[in-house]
Amino acid sequence: MELNEYQHLANRTDQQPKAGDFDSNPRSIMVPLLGMAGEVGELLGEHKKWLRDGDSYRLFPERVKEELGDLLWYLSNVATKHDMKLEEIALFNLSKTGRRWQPLTSAVGQKRLFDENFPPTERLPRQMDISIEGVCGIAITTINGTKFGDSLTDNRYEDDGYRFHDISHLAYASILGWSPTLRALLRRKRKSDPRVDEVEDGGRAIVIEEGISAMVFSYAERRNFLDGTEGVNYDLLRTIKDMTSHLEVNARTEGDWERAIMAGFDIWRQVKAKGKGQIHADLERGTIELVR
Repeated sequence: MELNEYQHLANRTDQQPKAGDFDSNPRSIMVPLLGMAGEVGELLGEHKKWLRDGDSYRLFPERVKEELGDLLWYLSNVATKHDMKLEEIALFNLSKTGRRWQPLTSAVGQKRLFDENFPPTERLPRQMDISIEGVCGIAITTINGTKFGDSLTDNRYEDDGYRFHDISHLAYASILGWSPTLRALLRRKRKSDPRVDEVEDGGRAIVIEEGISAMVFSYAERRNFLDGTEGVNYDLLRTIKDMTSHLEVNARTEGDWERAIMAGFDIWRQVKAKGKGQIHADLERGTIELVR
């Protein structure tokens, strides 16, 4: 049976059909919404019995099938009343989850780099050895032996380690193949294409990346700097995708961003704890790691 066929047949048994708008007939939408909540409760109840009684609870498969079926009916009903098709919803969900999580059996590697077709002098370095030294609350970074950017402080009354936030730019470059901030500081802007230089490597793109870095840092600070967590909130990833929707990095998925954020903070925590660190970034493999 196709999902849309199920939806059509299920709608025949609706006892609270939509008539007019929801303001004039709120029951038509509230009944299925509350029904979904109720069925989730019933499903939890069945699992509680199974955990308590184990295999002796032989009705478990049948009861779970019933509760999941009821949940599907209410879900279908809500979709119908919002003029949505179940198949469209299912395809949208598969696309969303596919962008966030890769199959466990698939290998994570670098994708095509955005500057592959540009002259070597306009490409981000494919291999970078980074040294970060923290001295008296100041972070000094060198890349391949050359001082990178300005010496940074936290720019805050408290010591929060933001002075080491260049690690986030390095993680974005390594895993996403994207960092207009890094590109500008390394003088690797793509000036051979004025339009790309203006849009992808210009001031607005740099401000967007710095804004993302600051936003993610604030998010992480409220969550123990992501220590012990497996990922980040989808709303954060969606906001990042919205901010970069007009840029080349829009080709990267939510899952790519999540890996870049998590890898960056894994290194950041260790560098902050030691006050220094040696990092190797490999853009060809799409990896970044703390060497020592």
